[in-house]
Amino acid sequence: MAANKAALEKQDRARDAAFNKAMHGESATAAGGIRAMFSKGSDAKKAAVDEYFKHWDNQAAKDETEETRQKRIAEYATLTRHYYNLATDIYEYGWGQSFHFCRYSIGEPFYQAIARHEHYLAHQIGIKEGMKVLDVGCGVGGPAREIAKFTGCHVTGLNNNDYQIQRATHYAKKEGMADQLAFVKGDFMQMDFPDNSFDAVYAIEATVHAPELSGVYSEICRVLKPGGVFGVYEWLMTDEYDNDNLHHREIRLGIEQGDGISNMVRVSEGLKAMETAGFELLHHEDLADRPDPFPWYWPLAGEWKYMQTVFDTFTIARMTKWGRWAAHNFAGALEMLRLAPAGTKKTADSLALAADCLVAGGAEKLFTPMYLMVGKKPEK
Repeated sequence: MAANKAALEKQDRARDAAFNKAMHGESATAAGGIRAMFSKGSDAKKAAVDEYFKHWDNQAAKDETEETRQKRIAEYATLTRHYYNLATDIYEYGWGQSFHFCRYSIGEPFYQAIARHEHYLAHQIGIKEGMKVLDVGCGVGGPAREIAKFTGCHVTGLNNNDYQIQRATHYAKKEGMADQLAFVKGDFMQMDFPDNSFDAVYAIEATVHAPELSGVYSEICRVLKPGGVFGVYEWLMTDEYDNDNLHHREIRLGIEQGDGISNMVRVSEGLKAMETAGFELLHHEDLADRPDPFPWYWPLAGEWKYMQTVFDTFTIARMTKWGRWAAHNFAGALEMLRLAPAGTKKTADSLALAADCLVAGGAEKLFTPMYLMVGKKPEK
């Protein structure tokens, strides 16, 4: 049985590696998101678009059933992998190399706020120099690099997307941090690490891709050393969310579609999952509910009232109605001219839908991308 499982895993990884090469080629070392975005294999990208959007096309919120939701959950790994095959370059172009939201202070530059959010999580966990730390769902390694610099720890990033692992490894070498960082392929629902491997574990807006939070949290607890601490910024619907309310469901489904999520749950369910996994909960708080001068979603809102400096002009302008119209039609024109791979505009449209739903969810207190939970693995 174990031998058969290992053989299947080897076949799956070989298949993923071959697809990654066909779609991304040498774009993992491209200088930026735009250059990488236009360097894809067209046939492979079309296959990724078809595979991802089969879960969402013609799936209106009013027609959602438990059966359709369970089908997405059953295919969570493929769904997530193809989502990031499609979205990674757009994320890097529009957001940088740390794929997460954060809190903002008056006059604080965007990237400084992003780094502060990462430092705060490292502080909450108590990461110290020399610790062996796991980043669950590491993206292209932005937070791992920042936390390694901030604390002096060694970070292992876990990811199920070959392209993101290549990007993360490239950036680590470029910044001279190859000895302090490692990026490995794996499914966070069944990690390859031995029990009690890490001094600390964190996840930043990544475990929301799990089919069930108790499963991924249990795996994290297993690989964490006794007495070690796990900290997570989790995407959750608040307990104000009512799935029988069609408007609420449209917001949740729009976020899920535009962000590669199979099964988003409420805050109460997230807390229960930590308990089920065996953690002693040290702290939990919705950081999105802090009385900050600017909401976490302001870069997506396209509202000029949030402008603080001239450097915010582009951030806000591209998210206005006309800014989106221009960008998305430009992407469509490039596709028609075969200068951009097919599916570029459809992916951008899906991300725009997610942005609208994220803003609505945040403004109506139905959703948070930064529910902080800090748990300790019992000593025995």
